[in-house]
Amino acid sequence: MNKILIASDIHGSAYWSEKLLDVFRFQGASRLLLLGDLLYHGPRNDLPQDYAPKKVFASLNAIKDKITAVRGNCDSEVDQMVLAFPMLADYAIVSEGSWNLFATHGHLFNEATPPLLNGGDVLLNGHFHKPCHKKLSSGTYYVNCGSVSLPFDATPHSCVIFENGTFRWLNIESGQVFDELVL
Repeated sequence: MNKILIASDIHGSAYWSEKLLDVFRFQGASRLLLLGDLLYHGPRNDLPQDYAPKKVFASLNAIKDKITAVRGNCDSEVDQMVLAFPMLADYAIVSEGSWNLFATHGHLFNEATPPLLNGGDVLLNGHFHKPCHKKLSSGTYYVNCGSVSLPFDATPHSCVIFENGTFRWLNIESGQVFDELVL
């Protein structure tokens, strides 16, 4: 089984992008699954710490062969011009063992407007900048990894590790696990 690091909403922060990549290396993850909003902060967000999109795309491009990414509502075609990995699809389906992960940013498909999935499948989101998880009435799981650089409601700067059917939420600053979901 692979270890997948899932993250969203870097929003051009070189500081938090580097912290995320430190977690990726420390955890020994084989894949980085990015759920959008990589380079631009968006018109409704404050500038994140060390806003430097050029540094972010350079550091991500250095591990391009380990990244699967989807488009967020703040991502555009011009971002794709500087990124060395594809990121313009609205979703990706990642099969890991017996689990199907439907990875999307969250502005199109989310807890309120889920895609058609089978019971036991997992809908992965970012977008809302708040880590959470729950089982939906359809029998699918909803997993939000939170935000790398702009967390809301006093939640930590976060990402998720998925390994052997378990999601573990990590505080990017401390490296500590603060939540867990076992499928």
